[in-house]
Amino acid sequence: MMPQWTSDNTIPLSEFSTERALEKVKAISKQPHYVGSQNHEQVAVYLQKELRKLGLTTSTQEGYTLTEWGNLVKSKNILARIKGTSSNSKALLLLSHYDSAPHSYSHGASDAGSGVATILESVRAFLYNKKTHKNDIIILFTDAEELGLNGAALFVTQHNWAKEVGLVLNFEARGTSGPSYMLMETNAGNAGMVKEFSAANATFPVSNSLMYSIYKMLPNDTDLTVFREQKSIQGYNFAFIDDHYNYHTAQDDINHLNKNTLAHQGTYLMPLLSYFSNADLNTTKSAEDYVYFTIPFTFISYPFSWVLPMVIIAFVLFLFLVFIGIGKKILTIQRIARGFIPFLGSLIFTGLITFFGWKGLLQLYPQYNDLLNGFTYNGHDYIAAFVLLALAITLFFYHLFSSKKVTVNHYVAPLFIWLILNGLLAVYLKGAGFLIIPVYFGIFLFGYYIITQKSNKTLNLIFSIPALLLLVPFIQMFPIGLGLKVLFGSAILTVLTFGLLLPTLGNFNKKGLWSFLFLVLSIGFFAKAHYESGYEEGKAKSNSLLYIYNADTDKANWATYDVNLDFWTKQYLGENPKPATALNQTPLFSKYNSGFTYAAAAPKKELLKPTIQFLKDSIAGNKRYLKLRISPNRLVNRYDVFANKKMEFYNLKANGATHINQKEKQFNRKGKKILSYYVVDNTPLEMEFNINAGTVFDMELIESSFDLMRNPLFSITERADWMMPTPFVLTDAVVIKQRIKPTPRVTEVPLVTLPSKSVKKESKLIASDTTKVR
Repeated sequence: MMPQWTSDNTIPLSEFSTERALEKVKAISKQPHYVGSQNHEQVAVYLQKELRKLGLTTSTQEGYTLTEWGNLVKSKNILARIKGTSSNSKALLLLSHYDSAPHSYSHGASDAGSGVATILESVRAFLYNKKTHKNDIIILFTDAEELGLNGAALFVTQHNWAKEVGLVLNFEARGTSGPSYMLMETNAGNAGMVKEFSAANATFPVSNSLMYSIYKMLPNDTDLTVFREQKSIQGYNFAFIDDHYNYHTAQDDINHLNKNTLAHQGTYLMPLLSYFSNADLNTTKSAEDYVYFTIPFTFISYPFSWVLPMVIIAFVLFLFLVFIGIGKKILTIQRIARGFIPFLGSLIFTGLITFFGWKGLLQLYPQYNDLLNGFTYNGHDYIAAFVLLALAITLFFYHLFSSKKVTVNHYVAPLFIWLILNGLLAVYLKGAGFLIIPVYFGIFLFGYYIITQKSNKTLNLIFSIPALLLLVPFIQMFPIGLGLKVLFGSAILTVLTFGLLLPTLGNFNKKGLWSFLFLVLSIGFFAKAHYESGYEEGKAKSNSLLYIYNADTDKANWATYDVNLDFWTKQYLGENPKPATALNQTPLFSKYNSGFTYAAAAPKKELLKPTIQFLKDSIAGNKRYLKLRISPNRLVNRYDVFANKKMEFYNLKANGATHINQKEKQFNRKGKKILSYYVVDNTPLEMEFNINAGTVFDMELIESSFDLMRNPLFSITERADWMMPTPFVLTDAVVIKQRIKPTPRVTEVPLVTLPSKSVKKESKLIASDTTKVR
């Protein structure tokens, strides 16, 4: 599925070198480099230097964007362009982002230092070869992807080059190892994209249209999503997802990045860069969808319109063979019915024991809830354990309810169930249409036996290969991609795959002995998972701590998102902290909707509150027009602004930016949140909007600095080496909460009243508060 990397110091300069790419990853990921940090600017400087080394002229694009996630930030994109021979063709865009995730001290080696390094090394090799190419090649390293795809939004909506882009190749990561999967971003059909990708002839393609269909249904976003949604620009995502537990954590460093995975990224970009730099990029657009899948070194595709006919033909052929078999007295209704007992029994029992078994394990090992992404460090052991258990259960059922050698009568049940499943997929999930292919091979085996009344072991083995190639990878892929909560799906798929392989596996003698052997192996993996259920350096426990001062109540609290407290958090929260119910009244954004779990009283510290100035507060007609400025009086990283759900905002601008999807005057928001502003260079936040004149003003501000661990006002103990900050939430932060209170409006009385002229009444008020909290 992917290349096996070894040291390639001697690889020619004309080829992609994983070794050279790794050196770039090391330089990018020396330190966390989230937006607003000093290291972030250093990485930006490094990337411009590397592009200039290639002989390219670089430029930067800076500006504010307010994106779909409600995040406002000033992004700094880095760009370069390689001219092609054609002056009127569309440009190919190479895309990745250079910022790392905030809050959690992520070094960003995989996400997305690997993508940036892949592009730099591939472009270096491409330029070294000095091959002429038709299309311009734009290199774009976006900023603030981790905050809300802001850099991509800035380029797409405000850069002149955006309208010239015909296709995007985006390199990403959601883990630190495993094969890199190709996923498409399309607004209409994928047929053109599929054909062009096939023509590019990537060496190790790994993808299928089922992943494409699921991806389109899930709320997954990358920088490429902005191109598709805002400008209908299509493209390919290349991302690896294994070892998902390292994603957005302090463990996303050079030591955890798998070298084979980085090499795999290079095997994509080199042939695609060569092909698409000369291809007609308009041919990628299509209204038709294709089914596609990969087997080693091969990419296969066909139209969605074939899916239902293929299922119907298979069903007709299957029924015809059953009819012939009954006519020849090879099959009997009674024996066919008996064949459903072990197969359905295995499916049901396996699904139930895996579903409830995993829930039971979460109770036995509460620490598994510490990792929000749902995949534990020993997750691969659990996949192996439950798959082996599924095989043990299935063999045991066939031991009880079938003859020593399974008859062809029992093969009817799995074929029938598979045909029903494919019929449903043909209607509701056409991207999975390729799953009919191993069923066809099963029907061919079934037909061979009906016609010859013989079973050929060699033929059985050869015709089992499609099921092994197309189905087995999903057994591991589902829990890796969707979390261990879907382990039951892997177990069920194991039984379904066993059913298709029944002509081979069902002929084993001593199925009870084989069942016992698989059970022992399963227990062995459960034992291994138990042995590795703890934490250690490199496989760290995530924990969180915040200091929250409420300026309105003049009280401070320690708070955490953790369900299971450890000795580090208990230093501040105590042995029996109270639930943090009150702190969740104004929920901060979290990828997994995490709320504060516990809180405890904390000492008050001398923190400088922000200055809130109302630059404008006037009424005209039935609208109240406001403009306010929030200025930090300490080094801060983030502002979260909330308002009562009953407040309706119109014509809202923040630091001059309107919401990227705002089409009408009313500002659309979800819940209380208006926006989160990620601060760069301590620049104030200015908001301008209007509300209905009769609306009660009810807004709240949360100001955060990401410096709890190094703030001189605090003496926080360093974490143990087997701990790390919790990703996806605001942690290690010093927070001030306060109401945004405009000074009561005053009607200005003019000194001289001139009846012949109307007097505009407007009150401009400035409310300033820089008082220290004591």
